[in-house]
Amino acid sequence: MTVPAPSAPSNPSAPSNPSAPSASPAPTASASTGSRHELSALLAIAQRDVTKLLRDRARLAVSLLFPLMLIAGLGSVLQSTVGEVTGLDAVALAFTGVLPATLFQSAAAGMISVVEDRENDFSRELFVAPVSRLTLVGGKVLGETCVAFVQAGGVVVFAVLFGVELGTGQLARLLLPCLACALLGAAFGLATVAALPNQRAAMQVFQFLIIPQYVLAGVLVPLRDLPTSLDVAAWAMPLRYAVGLTRETYYAGTDGYAQVVVAGAATDLAVVTGLFVVLLLAGATLFVHRERTR
Repeated sequence: MTVPAPSAPSNPSAPSNPSAPSASPAPTASASTGSRHELSALLAIAQRDVTKLLRDRARLAVSLLFPLMLIAGLGSVLQSTVGEVTGLDAVALAFTGVLPATLFQSAAAGMISVVEDRENDFSRELFVAPVSRLTLVGGKVLGETCVAFVQAGGVVVFAVLFGVELGTGQLARLLLPCLACALLGAAFGLATVAALPNQRAAMQVFQFLIIPQYVLAGVLVPLRDLPTSLDVAAWAMPLRYAVGLTRETYYAGTDGYAQVVVAGAATDLAVVTGLFVVLLLAGATLFVHRERTR
């Protein structure tokens, strides 16, 4: 009699369905590719704004002429008054206000291109691109910040030619405050133009918003002991904190620091950072909402 061979013992841990696919870790290549795609789109939008500036020679010349007049003209005029009272070089004092003001104004006014893109439907074409809305807005902010730095470079060259002492150490310390000024200006411009219907309205409103800040932000000289109404208005100007941060950084460690400080570097930095975050979020949210409801 033939005894049947014993069957193989069953493995209770074996899967009941051998054809079922085994679990595998989620791929990370797609996330890396998506990040590179977003970064590429952000840089492409920023490069477009810089290219537009370099091709617009008239805008570039005018944007450099106005700061030159403030530094060379008014700075020299104030030397006989402010310079003698404070003991500081009035041209250098004007430079420390004109530099952040140029960065702020250039970045803010450059955001008018957002309205221009909206009118010629370029922004609608961007919105169908497979990138996030934050990347689109960030590209515009980065682009106008780079444009502002191109113009600020001309201001620095003119200041050195007019005798402003600016060593490599001071220039390096000014980089971060200048970046903060440009980013604040871009966020301020975005929040403003996002609420306006067309380019004509944006240009008219910007003149109303920028010119008072030149007067009340202490661009040429630090402002103290103002009447109550003017003092309240001056502290409400975003440019005042940008000017204060840059001027305090330039004069840090010198005998003239006590004469130029108004709010203090820590206060100015905190206000500039807070305003940038609030204005950027408000502007981006409003801009996206208006584009979706067109």
